[in-house]
Amino acid sequence: MEIYLFFLRWIHFLSGITWIGILYYFNFVQTPFFAETDAAVRSGAVQKLVPRALWWFRWGAMVTFLAGALIYIHQIGLRGGVSAFYTSPYGLAITIGGLLGTLMFLNVWLVIWPAQKVVIASTTQVAQGGQAIPEAAARGRRAALASRTNTLFSIPMLFFMGAASHYTTLVGQTSTATLTWFWVINLVIIGVVELNALVGTQGPNKKPLDSISGTLWAGFILTAILYFLFWIP
Repeated sequence: MEIYLFFLRWIHFLSGITWIGILYYFNFVQTPFFAETDAAVRSGAVQKLVPRALWWFRWGAMVTFLAGALIYIHQIGLRGGVSAFYTSPYGLAITIGGLLGTLMFLNVWLVIWPAQKVVIASTTQVAQGGQAIPEAAARGRRAALASRTNTLFSIPMLFFMGAASHYTTLVGQTSTATLTWFWVINLVIIGVVELNALVGTQGPNKKPLDSISGTLWAGFILTAILYFLFWIP
């Protein structure tokens, strides 16, 4: 079992680095470059570079999610079952991290990848002398918001994944009522951030995600909020 879990963790880390690394490339490198370069260069990159990057991106997310889910299931059994697991510092921290990671995975496969397929197809049609797909711009905006939301989520996700094993005093005094409020507040906050990525494409609540600095600040603020929820008396 120890060897099995070790190799699962190794696969989880390796694929996770691939996934999050390309996520950061998209947001910190490619998006600013596309904003500054000319249309011909951008068109060529969308047709030839982006599909390759998206292949590693989405399959890195898939392997990370599946390996993480297997580790999570085994940890519940190894740490005394459901009741003991969900009242322990490890269980609470890894579940918050896993929830954020799961939403990120779903954003990749259900929002970003479907939208980017439309953008790539539209760009290819235009390059071949055809017409742009009318919905391509809106789908591209939706993919961008989901990608920025994933970048935002990655900051608290990595914090709580690491805290599960290396910050064992994270949780304060707990009770049934405390844990109930803990989960209610966490789910509402995380749900609101995710909903912001899925509904609409414009508005003041979208503006922080339009810049790298705004996205990073939002991620650190969300981390701080979720961190203090662990100390609800």
